[in-house]
Amino acid sequence: MRKHTAQRVKLAIRELHGQIEQAGLTGRKFLIDVVMQAPDRFSEAVRAALEDEMPALRPSVFRARYHFTEVARIADLATLIDRIAARGTHGLFLKAPDQPEIAAAVDRAVGRRIPVVTLVTDVANCRRAAYVGMDNRAAGETAAYLIGEWLGDGKARILTTLSSNSFRGEEEREIGFRRALRTRYPNLGIVEVSEGLGIDQATGALARKALAAGPDIVAAYSIGGGNRAVVEAFQAMARPCHVFVGHDLDADNMALLRERRISAVLHHDLNADMRSACRIVMRTHRVLPQGAPPPPSQVQVITPFNVPAKNVA
Repeated sequence: MRKHTAQRVKLAIRELHGQIEQAGLTGRKFLIDVVMQAPDRFSEAVRAALEDEMPALRPSVFRARYHFTEVARIADLATLIDRIAARGTHGLFLKAPDQPEIAAAVDRAVGRRIPVVTLVTDVANCRRAAYVGMDNRAAGETAAYLIGEWLGDGKARILTTLSSNSFRGEEEREIGFRRALRTRYPNLGIVEVSEGLGIDQATGALARKALAAGPDIVAAYSIGGGNRAVVEAFQAMARPCHVFVGHDLDADNMALLRERRISAVLHHDLNADMRSACRIVMRTHRVLPQGAPPPPSQVQVITPFNVPAKNVA
């Protein structure tokens, strides 16, 4: 067979496979539930990303029901997962603490043939279909590199804020951060605060208390949000913050970047994450061919000078 003829045959086969796939998608409707314990600013960013992506999944049609809360008891979250599973859903996207009760509720949902995709932070020891989000240890190591290089060789400490030690993703960021500092920047120490849940008032109070007790704190790595409150804590105490690294391009962080009040944001493409999560649901229901779980999202270092176009107001 001539080379150009072989290429035409391959192209025809590829087009036929695409037509078969599209035929399988036509008219398929998926109702998914999104359960998140997170600050409102981040939950709304996830909602916006998902709703951006749903039209691009046509001819399949996706609709979502949202269950967002900033503060929740573990038992209530587990009960919510059970209630959604009992009512029925084509898929469950979940951001929740890594606790045995949550893992058990996930397994019960999977037992009803409901695919569960964990978002941003994983839940261990459960049968979830996949984790979608960034490589959190790599993100922590990246933060350590940025802060260490900016601060230089002097001895100092860094305020590290977590929303809660119960979130596996935040714990992994903190582990990566500590490991990289210990290896590359041994003169830099950490003062860790947590359980502010990324909510400004609680996070700000924790930051002010840490700053009052730590006169050598000169930088911040905000793992769990509440960045405006942390920035204002430094300002209220007339303390310089030479480097501030946070996570996620939500509305608060965009404003803080524009105002040059934070140095950099570690960002991952939420739209790509939502697209991957929806495709996992479609594969589970055998509408798309089976495939490997998506790799972790790439960590992007965002400064005031390279904000993605879609985030520019």
